[in-house]
Amino acid sequence: MTAQPARVTDPEFERMVAPFRAELHLHCYRMLGSVREADDAVRESLVRARRDFDKLTERFGLRLWVYRIATSRCLTLLETRRRRELPVNLSPGAALTDIAWLDPYPDAEVRGMAPDAKYQAREAVELTFVAALQYLPGLQRAALVLRDVLGFSARETAELLEISVAAADSALRRGRAGVESRLPRSQRASHPMADDEIRDLARQYADAWEVGDVSAIVALLSADATYSMPPLPEWYAGRSAIREFLLDGPLRYCRRFLLTSANGRPAFGTYLWNEERGVFAAMALDVVGVRDGHITEVVSFLDPELFRTFGLPAELFT
Repeated sequence: MTAQPARVTDPEFERMVAPFRAELHLHCYRMLGSVREADDAVRESLVRARRDFDKLTERFGLRLWVYRIATSRCLTLLETRRRRELPVNLSPGAALTDIAWLDPYPDAEVRGMAPDAKYQAREAVELTFVAALQYLPGLQRAALVLRDVLGFSARETAELLEISVAAADSALRRGRAGVESRLPRSQRASHPMADDEIRDLARQYADAWEVGDVSAIVALLSADATYSMPPLPEWYAGRSAIREFLLDGPLRYCRRFLLTSANGRPAFGTYLWNEERGVFAAMALDVVGVRDGHITEVVSFLDPELFRTFGLPAELFT
């Protein structure tokens, strides 16, 4: 095979990878369940791709080659670190000091989706889908994401993973079964809501919180709704339990909500009134699941550092 020209400047290389850089980051996030680890994986993979550019041959196009490097990097990282969790997925008796938490992803759009990919744009970055991926062994995880999300062919997937086509197909079948077994049945049977319906539901939810109307909040919940707050391990299920929790704590304090989006869902930067400073201070990033006209899940990530990732201000003054 004839190698491509080795002489390429840094600006030229950046222009070459720019069309698929965002989708590459999403790929690493799905594999690792962490925005910060995805940042590192993409950076390290592109450094290696730039350094070894002279090794790129006609066997691979640049996109396929970079995906091969990034996937290999993710698989290496998965060998040495814990699975990322959400509180509702914790096993009974889990050692809480050993838990690594799943991150929310700030970009709700999946760019570069192949037309024959199995999962649609929102599904491909949906929080429960990404959480289900974390339970798969690395090879199964990679095969499913490469085939069903990114739309790579069986041959390309085998090339990317440096295994046979038969082995790649086997990993894909096992990965599909593993993810399907972990997705809530109610989610698989639900009907998609229009974007304007989702926005209206999100506005009602935020308004009810800001005026402290627990009845209005609970009325928006599905009967099987859950509420969790990583890194706190406890979580609440059902309208009655969530209502009692809200009255016992969160609704005692004045809050403001700033709408954003995460993992294809409505999300809010939530701000708690700080009397001493006279501002609403960043407290949590709430990611809200919706189904059939109701809120089915609230995951309140108690990490103000996420506000920077989502481009949200650290304080609100009104």
